[in-house]
Amino acid sequence: MKQKLSLRERKKLIFRQKILDAAALQFERKGFSETSIADIMNAAKLGVGTFYNYFESKEELLLALLEDIAYKVESAVMEGLGKKLSSLKLLEIAGKLMSQLLDENRFVLPLFLSASEHSDKPDSIPTRKYTPIFKPIFEIILNKGQTDGEIRSDVPADLIAEMFHSIYQAASFSKLNIPFRENVELKFRILIDGIKVTNKFEES
Repeated sequence: MKQKLSLRERKKLIFRQKILDAAALQFERKGFSETSIADIMNAAKLGVGTFYNYFESKEELLLALLEDIAYKVESAVMEGLGKKLSSLKLLEIAGKLMSQLLDENRFVLPLFLSASEHSDKPDSIPTRKYTPIFKPIFEIILNKGQTDGEIRSDVPADLIAEMFHSIYQAASFSKLNIPFRENVELKFRILIDGIKVTNKFEES
């Protein structure tokens, strides 16, 4: 049985979400480097001091926004695993959802990648926090696919996961006249064709 949150805990969650929502809006409008903590808190209609009850810096907040996206994708993958979907179908689900969420929040990925260059407190956040947080999601799917014989096993799963992860970075900075989601989808299709075991899986 789930334990009910206290009024104070619920209030903290509400305030945290208000800050995240306000930050996303300000980053989208003004850009990461031009948005101040005061801008975020004014948009959230909260005092500036309240910010530090939840985040150490803008970079910490940016990471939380990216982690929210990763959590939604991971939840979709876990749901698919529960339904016993194939690994190739899971890759399709994860790829499309991730590209949708990143397309709707385009400031997140490139700003995340450059966050250390604009850090308010460069020593306050461990470097390990800036490692790719989508890669483990792909590793789960790929390990399953290799075990089930749907995905070729002559290449390490973590290397393939790194390739999937890099697709979003490449699409974010692409100069091609192709929309972000289509760019990702085309790259995904090529990579999936290269890793699937021929004739092992056919999706209706």
